[in-house]
Amino acid sequence: MAAFSLILDDDSPNAVSGKMTSSLSYLECLIGFPTVSRDSNLDLIAFVRAELAGLGIESQLVPDETAKKANLYATIGPADKPGVMLSGHTDVVPVEGQAWSSDAFALRRDQGRLYGRGSADMKGFIACCLAMAHDAVRRPLATPIHFAFSYDEEIGCVGVRRLIDLLEKAPVRPRLAIIGEPTLMAVVTAHKGKAAMRVTCTGLEAHSSLAPEGVNAIHLACDLIAAIRALQAEIAETGQRDGDYDIAYTTLHVGRIRGGETLNIVPNEARFDFEIRHLPGDDPKVLIARIEKAAERIVTEARQRFAGAAIAFSPLNAYPALDTPPDSEAVSFVKALSGSNSTAKISFGTEGGLFQTRLGIPAVVCGPGSIGVAHKPDEYVEESQLASCDQFLARLVERLAV
Repeated sequence: MAAFSLILDDDSPNAVSGKMTSSLSYLECLIGFPTVSRDSNLDLIAFVRAELAGLGIESQLVPDETAKKANLYATIGPADKPGVMLSGHTDVVPVEGQAWSSDAFALRRDQGRLYGRGSADMKGFIACCLAMAHDAVRRPLATPIHFAFSYDEEIGCVGVRRLIDLLEKAPVRPRLAIIGEPTLMAVVTAHKGKAAMRVTCTGLEAHSSLAPEGVNAIHLACDLIAAIRALQAEIAETGQRDGDYDIAYTTLHVGRIRGGETLNIVPNEARFDFEIRHLPGDDPKVLIARIEKAAERIVTEARQRFAGAAIAFSPLNAYPALDTPPDSEAVSFVKALSGSNSTAKISFGTEGGLFQTRLGIPAVVCGPGSIGVAHKPDEYVEESQLASCDQFLARLVERLAV
């Protein structure tokens, strides 16, 4: 996959100053790029690439099919050895409809908190990586440090897959990955996977005064949603459990539904989207098969009145769970950097499962900030969290130096 170059104009307000060395100054600049997933991240990527180039660090860009977004991959130290990959996504969620106290894309500092969209999720980690690079380039590293900064993570870990395609063909792959999602710098060894599906229900329209002569597509959807809820109740009662997660079992959730045009027409189509957030030991394909079986029963009954009744499934997105053994070398290494003796598990997903599943790279999640403030108005990261991440990365450089 070919790389491409980006150049910032010298008079750009976000042009490289050459003076930024702290994670705080980098975070202020990164938040200024409104990299909502629906929009391009190229200005931010160009800035990061130029900053690295100023330190003598080469980087490769891996674009999407439109060339309007890109991943960035860079290596500090020997390129012929497997190293430690620091992974972060550059995109953020929208701010429309949220009651922010100030401009979401301008860093606001108040009583030890740094406010701005992406401050916790997860530009704080990227800022710390850029600050660390100033130290890393001055130290001869026996083991390299890799930066992997992606796009479109927020819509299902989409963009990083193109970078993984590239790394699959690379002669040398990273030895381990540290995913800098917000964990309050706790060492996380596992997270749930996700499978998202769209369901389209087809019925037969009729005048609402003759409703029994039609087949109501919304009713088909509701019947299947009831089956999904029943499956969720069964899993919660008798399914696999892991008390290390906030929610100890696999969850099913219907998040969107649409159907009907006007009240006096029996609707002939309805759609809804559902997702499965599954424990590493649960197979979402098995659960989807059970839901499809319930759909067959619903459709069989509906076809007694209309032969064209149907319920169709189409996948929207999926990413695997992460399950790194707590006693593995990778976990021990990251625990030593953090100074922690414990590990945790999280319910939200990261790109770590893809790195582990597709590339065989063990992954650990550890980064500044709290997921509890992510995606909300007045998202923030504590200055103390940035400082902890700075210290964490400084210890990484120390460990990898000759």
